[in-house]
Amino acid sequence: MIIDCHCHAIKGDEMTNPWNMETYLGKYLKRSAMAGISRTVLFAMFHQDYAVANRQVASIIANNPGRFYGFAFVNSSSDRGRIGKLIEEAVVKYGFCGIKAHRHDSRITREVCDVARDFSLTVLYDIDNEVSVIDFLAVEYPDISFIIPHLGSFLDNMKAQTEIIPRLMQYPNIYTDTSGVRHFNLLLEAVQKAGAEKILFGTDGPWLHPGLELMKIRAIQLQKSDENLILGENFLRLVARTRAKLGNF
Repeated sequence: MIIDCHCHAIKGDEMTNPWNMETYLGKYLKRSAMAGISRTVLFAMFHQDYAVANRQVASIIANNPGRFYGFAFVNSSSDRGRIGKLIEEAVVKYGFCGIKAHRHDSRITREVCDVARDFSLTVLYDIDNEVSVIDFLAVEYPDISFIIPHLGSFLDNMKAQTEIIPRLMQYPNIYTDTSGVRHFNLLLEAVQKAGAEKILFGTDGPWLHPGLELMKIRAIQLQKSDENLILGENFLRLVARTRAKLGNF
């Protein structure tokens, strides 16, 4: 089973860039099917009200629950004081199994991490090149798994991407995904030094072509067992606690 751990859905409302406005999920689904991707983690675009956005994502998942997983997007600043309620609804009502946050909105906070701990959720946090925060997250919340997408930088900041690799090696609860990583040698170095068990396959769909993103993993030429870890087994392991706990809510 190939699982894409990083894909956006619904329309965003910032209207500052094409990738903030429309997702064209239908095109992504056709391309991912051709590539052999079995399941996809969906979360919202940037939005002024993530309660609304998460419900819209949930409606997509409800129409095809065997195809998607849901992560609830939150803004640690504008959602302050209600993050627990947002996540409770997403987990208990809609079966979401993770949290998505982005430095573009605001820096991650203890409130987000405490709620993640309460619900045993994995957190996908885009640090937007701010590598130093990883040290605080890893030490303060060792029982939470954090996925840092794009090897730390979607904008090809090689300094940030280089600095994240030793942190993948050092901290058991820090992971990364492969979405949008264009410096192939750095991706290869991350796998070789940190191990396949610390890397998750992602596409940053629907804008990046899932087939091309998948080819990066194939090009590493890993042993099948290690490739399987990256392409799905690592994700299933990270969300297993949450999915087991869903029965208790």
